[in-house]
Amino acid sequence: MAPRGVAIPDARERLFAAAERVLERDGPGALTSRAVTDEAGCSKGLLHTHFAGLDAFVAELCLDRFARAAHQASELPARAGEGAVAATLGSVALALLRSGGPTISALALSRPAATLRVRQALESGAPGFDAIEAAIAAYLDAEQRLGRIAPTLDTAAAALAVVGAVHHLLMTAHPGGPDPQERIERLVELLVSQAE
Repeated sequence: MAPRGVAIPDARERLFAAAERVLERDGPGALTSRAVTDEAGCSKGLLHTHFAGLDAFVAELCLDRFARAAHQASELPARAGEGAVAATLGSVALALLRSGGPTISALALSRPAATLRVRQALESGAPGFDAIEAAIAAYLDAEQRLGRIAPTLDTAAAALAVVGAVHHLLMTAHPGGPDPQERIERLVELLVSQAE
């Protein structure tokens, strides 16, 4: 444990990573300020030094992970022309699902004040599912221009279908539940095959 008064580099990310480990191991009900700081190996006051309470921490964790996923998705259009379209699209959807999203989403939903903060931030322009949807549509547009998918595919609708499916699976996933990989792969294959 870091001594009191000693600066901890990247404290926010250290606390976020600790929270994800607690969530993965013990579920949303186990997340407390103490559980996070104990897992992070720091003083219990560190969380409250950087955040205005646990709800603010949970909201910032969700927003940070949304922003991270949106950034990864923004790189998707540059991958146009590489590998199979369905495989690339499926890998992005699965990466979103496996990014800790189900447990973080469940946590946010269990804390109304955190949910409100997240919704307000998203309404104010913080990156979230809209940014991911736009990146997927841009990727599919790029693949269309390359002639790798048919011009008949409604890329905006396909992007919405992928993001909607991911959102659904995030909201309904539970520990020990079925692996969503097969469902995502079937959806992506269906979308891409409809355009061929």
